[in-house]
Amino acid sequence: MIYFDAGATTLEKPLAVSRAAGQAVRTMASPGRGGYPATRRAEETAFACRSEAAELFGCASPEQVVFTSNATHGLNIAIHSLIKPGCRVVLSGYEHNAVTRPLHAIKNVELTVIDTTLFQPRQAVEEFARALEGRVDAVVCTHVSNVFGYVLPIEEIAQLCRDKNVPLIVDASQSAGVLPVRLDRLGAEFIAMPGHKGLYGPQGTGLLLCGKEHPEPFIYGGTGSVSRQQTMPEDLPDRLEAGTHNMPGIAGLLEGLRFVRRTGTDRIARHERAIIAAAARGLRQMPQVHLYQDPTMEHQAGVLSFTVDGWDCEEIGSRLAAAGIAVRAGLHCAPLAHKTAGTLESGTVRISVSAFNTLQQAEEFVRVLRRVIRENARF
Repeated sequence: MIYFDAGATTLEKPLAVSRAAGQAVRTMASPGRGGYPATRRAEETAFACRSEAAELFGCASPEQVVFTSNATHGLNIAIHSLIKPGCRVVLSGYEHNAVTRPLHAIKNVELTVIDTTLFQPRQAVEEFARALEGRVDAVVCTHVSNVFGYVLPIEEIAQLCRDKNVPLIVDASQSAGVLPVRLDRLGAEFIAMPGHKGLYGPQGTGLLLCGKEHPEPFIYGGTGSVSRQQTMPEDLPDRLEAGTHNMPGIAGLLEGLRFVRRTGTDRIARHERAIIAAAARGLRQMPQVHLYQDPTMEHQAGVLSFTVDGWDCEEIGSRLAAAGIAVRAGLHCAPLAHKTAGTLESGTVRISVSAFNTLQQAEEFVRVLRRVIRENARF
């Protein structure tokens, strides 16, 4: 199988990830719940994972790194910490349902959507600047569109927010582990990311990087600390980590983070862009295929969407799957992004790659798609 759905989850991981997760199942108990070796081992592993993430993502201390079950969990913590009924929130037109659904669940929130053209970062900066002229209580912005791979100008947007003293929440679901993501550089209140995509950790893991804002707990319960009091601890990370930790996931995530740091995000990004560019070159030779691509690749990550004239996207996805190629088709849990790009009615077929994909796989994907279209000609 050629796996081109890393935007949903990376399937192929470094071998050390599964080994560490399996070892944790056998050897680790719950951190902070005892003084015996199994709990100590868990505490050391959890702290090592926080420390690795703090180094990679520019956190002043490991305690700013909070473990979550996925990026959606982290985004819910961030949104409910900052945004209350009656707030005005500015967000990009490329947000995932992990952002838009929590916002819609808060009563009387006024949403201003920056619905700019794909791969036009200067236009996005200008529109964000205009939106920030009025009263704004928070900005939420994805770093990379999960549908189109569009790299939004997050550093410039973050600077606008700092200039206006407006708190910023960043969804780094498609950028963490591939592009530079630094809490110290962005000055964001929160940066949320999954562990199971570009960080090559197991499913059920995520990280929330916490800046200056005092976060509100999203889940309440035991933390193994200050157990006499009935309010959640004030200090991070305990304040946001009620309940038993996913130690197999955290142990695996630690190895995924180590892989990313050893390999280097610049090298990973170049590799992914080369594969996407190769696939795009082949797809452009098919007149029925319409690409959503930045020809320069300057503002595009390892994600590429396309449609095929006369074909339903889901059918293309099914036929590719039958031929041994895994892609994602439809709305990708991001109808707002499709609305902004004008593909809400059709959806798109998406390929998304990782450090483990190859140029040869891109070439084979193009050959298979060409064959599928030719053998089922509708013109």
